Amino acid sequence: MQETGSGRRGSYAKGVAKREEILRRALDVIAREGYRGASVKELAHAVGLSQAGLLHYFDSKEELFTEILRKRDEIDADIGADPARAGIGDEDDQPIDVRAGFLDVIRHNADVPGLVDLYARLSVDAADPAHPAHDYFVERGEGLRAYAATAIAAQQAAGLIDDRVDPATIARLIQAVADGMQVQWMLEPDIDMAATVDALFELLAVPVHARGASS
Repeated sequence: MQETGSGRRGSYAKGVAKREEILRRALDVIAREGYRGASVKELAHAVGLSQAGLLHYFDSKEELFTEILRKRDEIDADIGADPARAGIGDEDDQPIDVRAGFLDVIRHNADVPGLVDLYARLSVDAADPAHPAHDYFVERGEGLRAYAATAIAAQQAAGLIDDRVDPATIARLIQAVADGMQVQWMLEPDIDMAATVDALFELLAVPVHARGASS
């Protein structure tokens, strides 16, 4: 019985490792070939599997692409480019520079156009509650806005960001502009996404000469 249990654990571990390999290889393929070039056949070939063998590890192509985006978020968090943690966590209790954090994320995204393409296309399909990516996008958006709103509230309290609009609404506006710019960038690759989003932050910022004037 012990050997059987050990065998099961070994088989499970191999399955987890293979799934991890698939997701990491898929990230490379999509970053290189783009969403359209990343067919199930192409991804299966990249990891030495048949199409049926690849989908053995995922319920559907849609679930595979959803998990690819989750893996992207996980890797981005490791390199400090996770939008849900952009600019969050100042050890000295200073107001968080949410502006710099978001702009770093956007510049990072400009280096992986295939993943931007996947994210934008899948986000539209995920509007259907039955789509495998629906919960991913809802939860990701909620996490992003919660982190951003916390940082914005701190900057408002410090007199750095205009406080006429509540932090949660500002966070949603920033998300909407950032996501919308990704779609515009796919249509017009010459657009500077970071500069455009930075212009929104400039509109939100309290001018230096006006800071502390009301206190």
